Amino acid sequence: MPEGHTIHRLAADYRERFGGRSVRVTSPQGKFADSAALLDGTVLERTDAHGKHLFLGFGGQEWIHIHLGLFGKVNFGGAPLPPPTDTVRLRLANPASYVDLRGPTTCALLTDGEKQAIHDRLGPDPLRPSDGPDRAWARISRSRTTVAALLMDQKIIAGVGNVYRAEVLFRHGIDPYRAGKDLTRREWHAVWADLVALMREGVRHNRIDTVRPEHTPEAMGRPPRVDDHGGEVYVYRRAHQPCHICGGEIRTADLAARNLFWCPACQRA
Repeated sequence: MPEGHTIHRLAADYRERFGGRSVRVTSPQGKFADSAALLDGTVLERTDAHGKHLFLGFGGQEWIHIHLGLFGKVNFGGAPLPPPTDTVRLRLANPASYVDLRGPTTCALLTDGEKQAIHDRLGPDPLRPSDGPDRAWARISRSRTTVAALLMDQKIIAGVGNVYRAEVLFRHGIDPYRAGKDLTRREWHAVWADLVALMREGVRHNRIDTVRPEHTPEAMGRPPRVDDHGGEVYVYRRAHQPCHICGGEIRTADLAARNLFWCPACQRA
């Protein structure tokens, strides 16, 4: 599932290609056809992202709400515009470019009030300038749940997925099984600040890189990571490989139906 930096990057890409101009809105698959007909020919006025939720704002109080889920894909292209396939849930197009959405968990037309209800149930997002660490801390500091599970709870902090979860805990030497209530406020503020910086870099480069300059392949004389997810990381999907810092073996386990990755030596209980 895409993490929050991908959704914020998509919001910027939609805005750059289609913002401020009227767009053709169609649903070749047909599942969004009635709503597409209402929006066809109107202006895409703004875009917004919160965690893993993308919003495309049109005239009045109408928003397209998109959640990619596990299988959603977004593909941008330019002129000449190819005919869409019947798997395209939503196409936005102008004479110069198009974007196709396939397989999302959610593609729905919302009012302002319905959009606000989604924001209200989500936690703060490190990529939203108006959000900060304190609202999440109020819940984390009282919880007996593991910090690894809390970081994945979108009601507590929005946009963090499995990669950022594993990597930020490693970078701060925090045992993923530690209870939220056993974190200090200083530790949580440092984790939040690191997520802000890492996820901003993720938006900028459209990939997740979490290793510090002294641990890059060039600095360490090691081969670069080869993985479909791309990016240089410390522990994510590196189970049974040596830790870049201590040389110990990276561990993996199931936690809340997701694979957890950590280094027991660097993240001591």
